Amino acid sequence: MQITLPPNYTSLAAALISLFGKSATIAQTAKVPGGDINKSYALTMDNGKRIFMKANAKENAPFFTAEAAGITAIAQTGTIGTPEILCTGTDNGEEVGYSFLLLGFIESGKKRADYWEKFAQNLAAMHNADTSAFVEADSTEAGAPGSCAPQKMKFGFFQDNFIGARPQKNTPCESWISFFRDNRLAPQFSAADRYFTAEDRVRNQKLLDYLEDFLVEPENPSLLHGDLWSGNAMCGADGNALLIDPACYVGHAEADLAMTELFGGFPSSFYDAYREARPLQPGYESRRDLYNLYQLLNHLNLFGSGYLNAVKSVVAEYVGL
Repeated sequence: MQITLPPNYTSLAAALISLFGKSATIAQTAKVPGGDINKSYALTMDNGKRIFMKANAKENAPFFTAEAAGITAIAQTGTIGTPEILCTGTDNGEEVGYSFLLLGFIESGKKRADYWEKFAQNLAAMHNADTSAFVEADSTEAGAPGSCAPQKMKFGFFQDNFIGARPQKNTPCESWISFFRDNRLAPQFSAADRYFTAEDRVRNQKLLDYLEDFLVEPENPSLLHGDLWSGNAMCGADGNALLIDPACYVGHAEADLAMTELFGGFPSSFYDAYREARPLQPGYESRRDLYNLYQLLNHLNLFGSGYLNAVKSVVAEYVGL
């Protein structure tokens, strides 16, 4: 079983007609600042309805279908707020054409007094939700023993997606540790190879070879946001958190929690409430940096050598110098 994706249109006009009727017109367009991948706009329709549009080059349409799939998956759990997904599409206008994603406009509100506690409780509920709809059960990509193979798939996602501007592989796997090695760390190490010395490469491979010594299988698979830092959570009009810009897959909930701690972290009340709602497996703190190594490697590949020392430091933490 797979999730039901929103409709995809071959023009913005067709999308708006389907959503608002044949006479629908855009009364006002305003650029929305923020984000370094897409252009964003607030569109006000002639009926007063506001929608949010992301736009990118036509060839980058997969960014938006992937985002729509992730938001739809999160929404399907019924546990935590997300933007309303309206549709995706492409348009031949503006000379070279463009791709787009239409979302319900989020009206920001004041955080409720227990915002962080409620956010944590809702995230824990998402991590406890059934994941059977999100992982393809009959992958045709076979692997060696102990790697991703077409049987009893628990981890991954029904399609590949993106982490920032980089592709994210989600080939389904039976084992979380195998998934994290083959779909997360190994592709990032390979992409960043030019930054490493011969000695670095030996250590990197040692980490991959002995990953079972450092990670554990989860008690249950969880749907993950996949890129859960403070910039990807918004406060809605009702004072509750909504998740935006996901890089979803089914994995170990610890990976989401670790990401929240990478760039400044959330208030302690968030972590206390999360642990109360969903107790962590023993030893989480010893695994946290290893989960965040994936994010650091991705930043190395996106933004350059400024992240190299952080990557090397984490590798050394687990396999030595």
